[in-house]
Amino acid sequence: MDATDTPSIVDRVLHVLACVAKAGRPISAKQIAAQVALPLSTVYRHLAALKKWGLLQEHMDSGLFEPGPTGVQLAWGFDQNSNLISQSREEISALVARTGESVGLLVYINGQMVCIAMEEADQPLRCSFVKGRAHSMFKGASAKSLLAFLPRSLQQRLIDTEYAGAPQEGEALHAQMAEVRKRGYAISESEVDFGVWGVSAPLLSHNGRLEGTLTLMAPALRVGEREAELIRLTRETAERICNRF
Repeated sequence: MDATDTPSIVDRVLHVLACVAKAGRPISAKQIAAQVALPLSTVYRHLAALKKWGLLQEHMDSGLFEPGPTGVQLAWGFDQNSNLISQSREEISALVARTGESVGLLVYINGQMVCIAMEEADQPLRCSFVKGRAHSMFKGASAKSLLAFLPRSLQQRLIDTEYAGAPQEGEALHAQMAEVRKRGYAISESEVDFGVWGVSAPLLSHNGRLEGTLTLMAPALRVGEREAELIRLTRETAERICNRF
């Protein structure tokens, strides 16, 4: 095997792994092959290697594939050692306690947004954000906060790909992202979950690199005159987290 082939093989294996991880349910080899655009025989070889390392497992006797137990080790290690989570944990808890609303920590990963931490308030909130779940980069305050502060070339590529058939909508989103960057935060209502209002402030390192975004979520009916206060508290919390990097 030529050394130059190695990255492409690794990419294909990881593509298979990510496909299963994002499925949210056991998935067949044929479905995986269709989604990653690889021959079924190649997918089976990659699945065998991932099973050997415990990253995937077959779902009982159905022949479907799901994340394996090594994923638990990876998740535990991430929770314990992630600098972003460790620097954010106390601040997130303090924001939840002060506002009485739910707060999440989200990051950009390979074209999607992933929730890596979530602390819910005592008051109930119907929200799609669950730790480990991936979401679109084009709906809601969290997604727009991340998208607005990604490197410009990546932002351009993501928007142009998503709106290839609707260039006017793409241009409108580019303009919206410029406004979010200027303002320093994003807000939304009912874009992801009906009746849910959110404010999201980016987490930037000292050199301006996007590390993630901090999002406070609340029922829109409960926000009312508190909107300005919730925005301010979320931004102040994000700023304190950024100062720890």
